[in-house]
Amino acid sequence: MAPERDGTREGARERAPAGATATTRPRARLDQPRPPRRRLLPEWDPEAFGRLSERIARFLGTGRFIVWMTVVIIVWVLWNVFAPHDLRFDNYPFIFLTLMLSLQASYAAPLILLAQNRQDDRDRVNLEQDRKQNERSIADTEYLTREVAALRMGLGEVATRDWIRNELQDMLKELDDRHNGHGGREDKVVFPADRSPGRDADDR
Repeated sequence: MAPERDGTREGARERAPAGATATTRPRARLDQPRPPRRRLLPEWDPEAFGRLSERIARFLGTGRFIVWMTVVIIVWVLWNVFAPHDLRFDNYPFIFLTLMLSLQASYAAPLILLAQNRQDDRDRVNLEQDRKQNERSIADTEYLTREVAALRMGLGEVATRDWIRNELQDMLKELDDRHNGHGGREDKVVFPADRSPGRDADDR
């Protein structure tokens, strides 16, 4: 019987396709998100918790908190000293009050540190943005400086109003000299439009 069983097992192995074992496994779909995993610890929003810690730390650093805490401590001590014995809940030396203040301090310190870390992160981001802004400003300033230098070099070859006025004055002076030299007259009218209509017959 044993040889027959071994033969049937070998035949089944030969008949089974090579990828049969792979098809039996559940394949992970890449086009779908993974199902959420179960966690033993509770989940919370870090951003919301950080904002809450900043609010608490901001409140702890105000004078209003100090006033309220002082009032509560004074009322606590007076109540446990002068109230009837049946209504006192924390007799001298006020162990419960010491415990409450210790709990407050133990929770306040991490909240303040968390708020400071968030503020440091914001300051770091702001510094990085300021650094990039300064780099862009420096690059823009250098670009504008090069453009202004190029414009100044270009304007050096452009005829200015003073240069044109000087050239026109030189031309007028030259025309006057030529006119006085040829005609022997002191008429310094240069342009024909400036002459009187009676002079046209003489010119002809």
